Amino acid sequence: MASMNDNKYSGASEAELGFLKEIVRMLPAGLTVQDAHGELLLVNDAAAAQLGIDGSRPSLDLTPRREACRRALSAGKAVVAEEALHDGAARQVLLTTHRPVRLAGRELLISASSDITEQKNFEDQLFRSAYFDELTGLPSRRVIEHRANSLLARDSAGERFALAFLDVDNFKHINDYYGHAVGDALLVELSKRLGRDLRDSDMLSRISGDEFLLLLSPIQSQEEVAEFMQSTLERLTAPFFIDHSEVFASTSVGISLYPDHGSSFETLRQNADIAMYRIKNDGKGSAAFFDSSMEREALARMKVEQSLRLALLEKRFCCAFQSKVDIRTQAVKGIEALVRLRDDEGVIQAPGSFIDLAGELGLIDELTHLVLAEIVKSIDLINDTFGAEATISINVAAKQAGNLEFMRSFAQALDDTGFPKRFMIEVTEDAFVAKNHFQDEILPMFRKLGVGISIDDFGTGYSSLSALADITADEIKIDRSFITDIHKRPRSQGILRAIESLSDALGMTVIAEGLESYEELAYLQAATKIRYAQGYYFSRPIFLEELKLAPPAASEARASVATRPMQQNRQGYSRASGYRR
Repeated sequence: MASMNDNKYSGASEAELGFLKEIVRMLPAGLTVQDAHGELLLVNDAAAAQLGIDGSRPSLDLTPRREACRRALSAGKAVVAEEALHDGAARQVLLTTHRPVRLAGRELLISASSDITEQKNFEDQLFRSAYFDELTGLPSRRVIEHRANSLLARDSAGERFALAFLDVDNFKHINDYYGHAVGDALLVELSKRLGRDLRDSDMLSRISGDEFLLLLSPIQSQEEVAEFMQSTLERLTAPFFIDHSEVFASTSVGISLYPDHGSSFETLRQNADIAMYRIKNDGKGSAAFFDSSMEREALARMKVEQSLRLALLEKRFCCAFQSKVDIRTQAVKGIEALVRLRDDEGVIQAPGSFIDLAGELGLIDELTHLVLAEIVKSIDLINDTFGAEATISINVAAKQAGNLEFMRSFAQALDDTGFPKRFMIEVTEDAFVAKNHFQDEILPMFRKLGVGISIDDFGTGYSSLSALADITADEIKIDRSFITDIHKRPRSQGILRAIESLSDALGMTVIAEGLESYEELAYLQAATKIRYAQGYYFSRPIFLEELKLAPPAASEARASVATRPMQQNRQGYSRASGYRR
């Protein structure tokens, strides 16, 4: 009986053992058991697949695992480790717990592994997005700031480093003309050239769209840094060949030195930024070191910026209007609305002092809508002065012209006036040739409303005469640089005739800008077919306040303000500072 009972229990134990073995074999986690010599006593299916023991993958180097096992056995306590197993370019990451146990008088090690490859890949992706630029692969601002702060904290006696702020010149135009895909590719190639001769101790970082920071450490002298930056800039002069296009790019660089120009990363970065803006204003494409005079300029610029924002809030921007005149009949064909600013003391400022900064600060859209609102508010006075048939031109910057969202809102605002056909938008020629929405989507919107299109400052942009054939504009305004002293300049006369002939063939009205003297007028009348001109010879820009001063019934008096009789001033007006936009 006892024997039978013993057999019964023995059979049950063998069945249970087989059952447990099957469970262990099918566990989703990898499980191994090793003896004190590292010999594998038990390997379940998951562990065999993970380690390549089942032949499903090449044999892996398990040396790191054996070392972890020895440490766990010698320490007599559990060890948790991440194991990166490489199979060529592929990587598998396991989170493994090695636990030493003593069973039946034997020292054993039980190891349980979970596959965390996807989790680690996601963590790596988060890390790279936080610390590295996705487009160029360069370290982010956070990384270079940490590196600079480490150097500052170390504060070794006599150790110096340089921080350079690099900004790609005219990158907005490159993006508009070639498209954003080419712009992105340019940034990638540019970053490669910038980083070509860097030491392991240097660091290049992309901190925003077209801005880079370069940390050079250690340095011996300012001359050493100047020489390095000069060779870097020379390397950038070679064209970039991208998407079948030959793209030229340059970079403006401002440099600050530690400890000469600051004792904190933020101060050094700001001072390098200030030096870079000096280069931007002086012609671009070179490098400059920070000095104290630049700081004073930056403070002055900040004051202008603050005053601009305050002027918008206080509605201190206003409009002046300048006539476009038929040079043979003196009839007013149209007017151009020109934005002006009243400063804190009530003095009128021409746009040369604020328009570029307004564009940089993102205020230009608000200014354009302000001009339109001023026109609508004063339309009766405008009609009394210039005539109800005169077109009304509003300037739109090239940056705005390619902005589909803004142009939709502006087209709607023109339509809301109830007289959209009175308006003409003036855009510079580069807006037409840029690879953006202007030609295909924006122009048709304005055409549908009956709004006219004028090419402003023609001859100063990036296009050529042949580009006119693809442009559907109503008016072309020849830049004043071709009109000034036209009677004395045969080369300008030839260019003028070429533009005139092509414009006539394409059905565009020609406006001569910046006409100031009787001699210029006489040449246009005698030697060209040009009918219309705009400039100080006929009228300076006129403010609404001046129009309101004329007696209400005296429309002729107002008209005399709008355009001067030519015979009254054969010498013309001298050009005021900040003429036009």
